[in-house]
Amino acid sequence: MSHALQRHRLGQRLAWQQAVNDPLREPRNRLATLPPLRAWQAKRLADSFRDFLASPRMRPAAEFFLTDLYGERDFSARDRDVARILPLMARLLPDTLLVAATDAIELAVLSHAFDLRMAEALAARPRPGAPITVDDYAAAYRAAGCPRLRRHQIELILGVGWTLDAAVRKHGVYKLLRASRLPAKAAGLSELQGFLERGFSAFDALGGAGEFLEAIGRREREVSRRLFAGEPDPFGEGPSRTRGRGTGGSRARSDP
Repeated sequence: MSHALQRHRLGQRLAWQQAVNDPLREPRNRLATLPPLRAWQAKRLADSFRDFLASPRMRPAAEFFLTDLYGERDFSARDRDVARILPLMARLLPDTLLVAATDAIELAVLSHAFDLRMAEALAARPRPGAPITVDDYAAAYRAAGCPRLRRHQIELILGVGWTLDAAVRKHGVYKLLRASRLPAKAAGLSELQGFLERGFSAFDALGGAGEFLEAIGRREREVSRRLFAGEPDPFGEGPSRTRGRGTGGSRARSDP
């Protein structure tokens, strides 16, 4: 993909990001069910990543996925950085990292759009403020629908990982990324720079991302299949799967 086409692709996804998060254009951003939905998903994802988090080699990559891709981190500052200084960013960053940033923003947009649809379904329950159960969550997941886009969501998650893994293997990328730190800070791109540096360091520590990414893809595709099929235990055993359990507090993106 040419540099110009990649910049166009990035600009397009930034426009989507602005539209889907605008509470005037998208009133579902104000739904009271949105924060508890994200909190429930944050707990579910952390449970799913317990074995990765217990591995010294995989822990940095797992933490990066949980906080920077579909976890608690607020991505708005990162994406404002990109929107404000898009032409400069395209000159500073190597193509591999520009692709990773673009896919991460598309993932944030798609996940938030699913969040809004699920929050709307949860708000339609007889008791909208009740703790979210596994059955509630699964019903909202099916109500949100779009199996093809759910598959694309998983592919975006994996795509960011594979792109960062490729960047790690490419000679000189880390040196270029570090060299762009001060210009990025001066240009107001520190949030984006931090995101890319954390991702690069995490995948560098992996020493090869195949096992990690293939396991995530296999698990999340199976979870999605079970949710759409209406199976009674879509997530397997774990604390957040207990029926009737609710959580609170943290942000997360909609489950793949």
